[in-house]
Amino acid sequence: MWKTIKPLLILLSVGLNVAFAVAWAAHALPARTGGPPRGRGGEGIWCPLHRELGTSEEQWQEIEPRLKQFQERCQELCRHINQLRSEMIDLVAAPEPDRAAIEAKQEEILAGQRRMQRLVIEHLLAEKQLLSPHQQEQLFEMIRQRAHCSGHGPMMGRGRGRGRGMGGALRGGPRAGDCPEH
Repeated sequence: MWKTIKPLLILLSVGLNVAFAVAWAAHALPARTGGPPRGRGGEGIWCPLHRELGTSEEQWQEIEPRLKQFQERCQELCRHINQLRSEMIDLVAAPEPDRAAIEAKQEEILAGQRRMQRLVIEHLLAEKQLLSPHQQEQLFEMIRQRAHCSGHGPMMGRGRGRGRGMGGALRGGPRAGDCPEH
């Protein structure tokens, strides 16, 4: 029985891992337009996260170009990972699944997830250098809360955390809107 359930458990695990990475990135920097919102003419701080952090105009001038580049790279990687996941589902759904092909596809997906994690970490490290110590503290507390790492989220069995967390994304897997498009 384990041999028949194992591929499904692996697929579920991969899906949840991708959902976490993508949803975390999407919620860590919640603007979803890929640039300034329509109607604002590109002026001011269009990212809700940076407005909440109290980012100054000077900080924003350095953050915005990096954020846009980060968004583009995340979108591209998200599309690639989703394509690999689709291919994995097709392999598992085949009348006679090829376990070697499934495992190879799983490795491709895991490599994509590692690339996404590296991308997010590099972005956070670069942005951290531009924020004041207080803003850094706020940013990482928001990330902890939204990622349910504070011990108060569903992963710790204490309810749903704060409404802005990723419980829905983790339960349902990533959707197109979960990609860090901002």
